[in-house]
Amino acid sequence: MSKNKTYNMEIEKNIYNFWEKNGFFKYNKNINQNNFCIAIPPPNITGSLHMGHAFQQTIMDIIIRYQRMQGKNTLWQTGTDHAGIATQIIIENKILSEEGKIRKDYNKKDYINKIWKWKKESNKIISQQMRRLGNSVNWKRERFTMDEKFSKSVKEAFIRLYKDNLIYRGKRLVNWDTELHTAISDLEVKNRKKKVHIWYIKYQLANDEKTLDGKNYLIIATTRPETILGDTAVAVNPEDLRYKNLIGKKIISPIINRYIPIIGDKYADIHKNTGCVKITPAHDFNDYKIGKQHQLIMINIMDLNGNILNKLEFFDSNGKLLNIHNCEIPKKYHGINRFIARKLIVSELEKIGALIKVKLYETNIPYNERNGIIIEPMLTNQWYIRAKFLAKNAIKAVEDGRINFIPQQYKNMYYSWMNNIQDWCISRQLWWGHRIPAWYDKNGNIYVNYNEDKIRIENNFDTNFVLNQDKDVLDTWFSSGLWTFSTLGWPKKTNALKMFHPTDILVSGFDIIFFWIARMIMLTMYFIKDKKNKPQIPFKTVYITGLIRDEEGQKMSKSKGNVIDPLDIINGISLEDLLKKRTTNMLQPQLSKKILKNTKKEFPEGIKAYGADALRFTLTALASTGRDIIFDMKRLLGYRNFCNKLWNASRFVLINTKNQDCGQNGGKINFSLSDYWILTKLNNTIKNYSEALDKNRYDIAANIIYDFTWNDFCDWYITISKILINKNDKVQIRSIRYTLIEVLEKILRLAHPIIPFITENIWQNIKSIKNIHDLTIMLQPFPKFDESKINKIAFEKIEWIKKLIIAIRNIRTEINIEPNKLLHIFFKSESKNIITLVKKNQIIIKSIALLKEITFLSKNETPPVSITKLINNAELNFPIENTINIKNELHRLDKILLKLQKEKKIIEMKLANEKFISHAPLNLIEKEKNRLIENIKTKTKIETQKITILSFYLKNKKNN
Repeated sequence: MSKNKTYNMEIEKNIYNFWEKNGFFKYNKNINQNNFCIAIPPPNITGSLHMGHAFQQTIMDIIIRYQRMQGKNTLWQTGTDHAGIATQIIIENKILSEEGKIRKDYNKKDYINKIWKWKKESNKIISQQMRRLGNSVNWKRERFTMDEKFSKSVKEAFIRLYKDNLIYRGKRLVNWDTELHTAISDLEVKNRKKKVHIWYIKYQLANDEKTLDGKNYLIIATTRPETILGDTAVAVNPEDLRYKNLIGKKIISPIINRYIPIIGDKYADIHKNTGCVKITPAHDFNDYKIGKQHQLIMINIMDLNGNILNKLEFFDSNGKLLNIHNCEIPKKYHGINRFIARKLIVSELEKIGALIKVKLYETNIPYNERNGIIIEPMLTNQWYIRAKFLAKNAIKAVEDGRINFIPQQYKNMYYSWMNNIQDWCISRQLWWGHRIPAWYDKNGNIYVNYNEDKIRIENNFDTNFVLNQDKDVLDTWFSSGLWTFSTLGWPKKTNALKMFHPTDILVSGFDIIFFWIARMIMLTMYFIKDKKNKPQIPFKTVYITGLIRDEEGQKMSKSKGNVIDPLDIINGISLEDLLKKRTTNMLQPQLSKKILKNTKKEFPEGIKAYGADALRFTLTALASTGRDIIFDMKRLLGYRNFCNKLWNASRFVLINTKNQDCGQNGGKINFSLSDYWILTKLNNTIKNYSEALDKNRYDIAANIIYDFTWNDFCDWYITISKILINKNDKVQIRSIRYTLIEVLEKILRLAHPIIPFITENIWQNIKSIKNIHDLTIMLQPFPKFDESKINKIAFEKIEWIKKLIIAIRNIRTEINIEPNKLLHIFFKSESKNIITLVKKNQIIIKSIALLKEITFLSKNETPPVSITKLINNAELNFPIENTINIKNELHRLDKILLKLQKEKKIIEMKLANEKFISHAPLNLIEKEKNRLIENIKTKTKIETQKITILSFYLKNKKNN
């Protein structure tokens, strides 16, 4: 070990190389039992890992190291995700900023090659980050969701689902990104509350119809007047007395002057706006549902860029194109962007007298959270999975406990989505992704198989028969939904699949329960069967972590510029490099100025280096069951100090044990009281710590190991050891050496899953003292609770001595005695055992409590004028003369008496309360009575002490 008093973080890289080079992360291929597997949620190849990744991966590494040390055959399956939309956005921003080009300036092959080059760079960064974090993943089995084997499994899954009639193609309304030109998932749409204009527009009633109050028009309120071009009905509530007589009549949509029906539907809210709602099924999701129910025509008014068409497109309620010729749009709107068209239409409405009023209105506007584009509901042809069928088994697996959620509350979130699940749109109009294995002939017939050759062979098509492959790719979540079993070799029946599936635990965030977790369960249970041919689950436990937020409670995101790269905490980073990193490869480059400003404010001097272990310990301590986790940079320093504390404690142990007789080679050990105490403490810690890990309470485990190592081992036992070593008693020193090395070595094994680097480094230095010949601590057995090492009597005795010393320290603080001033105390107790205990351990008490002398008084002896402190059957007396500031002490005693008086009054009121006496349990009533007795006794003692001090003060004053 280094002689430095500060732990050197540079050794962490060498330690990881040592682990990886020796293959310690691999599993034993010949073991078919006691296997344990975690599949990493594959990070997107969109740059680098953020704190959320570091947090979850730290938890996973703790789990896998803990299970490995318990003798299990472990596999932590790693890999990355191609992240279709996110990656394509980054590449498009990159080529625009670096080359001034857009996607259309490239042919598809060259563009895809650019992404593969990016993937290589991103993968390198991510793997470097994971290594630096200490992740003990099996790198030899690393997978990518678009590698050759994975692509085969994706095609296999699509083909099987299609042949089983669980995948179909249809024209339906989707969330459309007019910039990326692709459908996106409902789950990727973020609604932002915004104040917008709402326009009140006059719609003329047809055929001289009138409302009950004699008007020949209805007023419709809308925030999207451009969609007037696609109106196919106006809805009123059938219970609305103002309009119910008009249901079934016609109304004229302005601008386009189309006759459309008035329908009755409870979707129209009597109390909202005018109670009349225009229905545009091809451009609004609620309207789409109403259109399906009422079998309304659907009219598409826009192209895929969000520009107004030259001719309207008419579809029936099932999405079939209708041959309607009268579908011209006024020329002034042709090819105009949707938002410009809105202004032109509002102007036209005003011109023709159809605009009644305009006001501000707060509503939700849907955005693609990745690029900030406002989403347009659009009728397009897409591929869908019949999710309701797949959801049945997936719901049942959670209901019957085969899959368990931690914390349990997330079951309800899972059920609420699964019970209302809609068909899943799995196609995306991108270049980057798994191309859909479907081909079309000239008549639009669909053929699905691995490739065109197989389709020709299967259908006996010659080379003249024209086939064109679908240009769409699959949703990223479709391929990642196969992750747990595809990474293990499916569709082949591999040994790895047999050994490690189902996996044991999935660590993930609540924000992707719908995106990924639910879909993994559905797809796995459809494709993978157990020995009895029953659906197999992908994992037994889902451990849901909270979301890492910054110190102000904000979600960490690149768009906010508050993302922290874990490597910047581990290695440190200058402000200049941090600014550059936060504004490179952004999804929304327009936010860079704001990000630069916020970063300079938050980290004016950059970020200091803390090392991987300090970061891991911080993240572990934060792993509560809460939904939001505030990452506080200040906590890092505390856990960095913990690593230094362990480092220096280990240096002390090595100095006193290396090349010494530590009792490791046999012979009787004459343990001291403090030896028994720390060994008892250690075993209780092993028990509580293991229980916390078993219950996935990593925050509790972190606090347990921190408290034992820092307080019990370093602050108490090592301090006592130093005192006893100085006595130079060879027998006692031998027991101390044995205990020091025994406790430290077990601390290292206990703490290893959380802080693997420092524990490995120290363990390599002490293993020879323990006669251990294994290569690494990570393959050592995890410590087990040993009841035979529990010595309750010794434990209680040292705990009593600790209380005594703490009481003396507290008195020093309370009455402002100089910290280093040696005190003379007078000790009195009615217990002979207590007196004997103190006398036998005087050297420890005097050294730690900084006492010059302890005078033992008999029962009838009176100490000099003193401050008295009562502690469990004993009385400590601190002589006043030359010790305290009398005025300050009298003030302190008055405060105590006031507190005791208030407490006494509360207890007396409680005991005088008839309801309390008649309803409270007898033991509680007895407890309150005992509290009152103790209160009176303490009050009497304090009053006596006050009188004594006053007498001393007055006497001295008189003499002077």
